Amino acid sequence: MSARARARAARDSRGLLRQYDAVLAAHPTLAQRLRPLRAEVAAHAVAFEEGAASPSATGSRSATGSPSAAASVSSAPAVPADEKSALAALAAAERNLADRRAEELLEVPGELARLLAGVAAAGAGHAYLLTKGDQ
Repeated sequence: MSARARARAARDSRGLLRQYDAVLAAHPTLAQRLRPLRAEVAAHAVAFEEGAASPSATGSRSATGSPSAAASVSSAPAVPADEKSALAALAAAERNLADRRAEELLEVPGELARLLAGVAAAGAGHAYLLTKGDQ
């Protein structure tokens, strides 16, 4: 269960990372605001992958650790045309994933539960930062 849960959590983080990348590609003016949050999401994916049974199942990666072009093109999520809606969609994705992780932590062993709890808390913080208005 633990290895599967870690692999799923890593895959979910990689999916969220793709959403950040899609928003950044569609709205480059948001880069300063989004890059620190994106970096944390990438770190979360790596943390989950470190204990997963098969990290390669979580997505295609280049040698630099960034998604490969094939993975990015084939799975690029739709992004709203205006920045405010794009941020709201990203915040909703962060919030939904944080809520799922909070529920899952009751079903996994100690170390993974602590990791899920910490990452869920970070995701909730990201959702807040994404919706609190212009900085």
